[in-house]
Amino acid sequence: MTVSTTSSFRIVALCLVTLGLAACSVPGPGDAPQGIHDPYEAENRRVHAFNRAIDERLFRGDGPGLTERLPEGVTVSVLNVADTLSLPQTVVNQVLQGRLGRATTNSLRFGVNATLGFGGLADVASGLGMPRDETDFGETLYVWGAPEGAYLELPVLGPSTEREAAGRVVDLFTDPLGYVLQTRPRMAATVIQAGASAIDRGQFSDTIESVLYESTDSYDQLRLIYLQKRRFDLGDTTTGAVEEDPLALDTEGF
Repeated sequence: MTVSTTSSFRIVALCLVTLGLAACSVPGPGDAPQGIHDPYEAENRRVHAFNRAIDERLFRGDGPGLTERLPEGVTVSVLNVADTLSLPQTVVNQVLQGRLGRATTNSLRFGVNATLGFGGLADVASGLGMPRDETDFGETLYVWGAPEGAYLELPVLGPSTEREAAGRVVDLFTDPLGYVLQTRPRMAATVIQAGASAIDRGQFSDTIESVLYESTDSYDQLRLIYLQKRRFDLGDTTTGAVEEDPLALDTEGF
């Protein structure tokens, strides 16, 4: 793919995201009881059943259980490298959000962990007062005033909203490392980040499985937890946000 073709594809994708945001479903009076706007519930429940089946095959019972068998040192290193790889994109979003202090701190965190941390294998920066600090383009859109839109459950990726789904698309094109790394290192980075997501799933196994497999209505429970968690993280006080972190559980991607 040539540079011009890549640029054209990027522009088309961003235009589609812009159109998608313009079409975000905004609830009318009485359309979002308890702060939940889910006009696509029937379709979402079908996707939820699909995601639940995948999760059950990969992580439950006699499934692979690989993340539980990995040595702790390996899982910590994978999580550290995945965090380091995500930092350039985090910095881009924090600049777009006008949070220049946080962007500067994360730039320093990337530099420290990429060098003193041997490519991110060790999290040296946290010990120097630069803790993990994540964000994405979904939060950037929130800062810019984009509406949350309707609740969505995406295949494999899990709970989301129209705004967050649009943000995921933009995030595909705003990672500086994607334009610097060659094909093989870029593929390795993708594998590492996927591995980190699987490790996160394993670490929260008991809580996630209680929601997915022990709830009377796992779809309803997961939707509630996701929306409350995301609104809490964003500091959103306009769409039924809670004052405390619900279950202290990040369900993104599950």
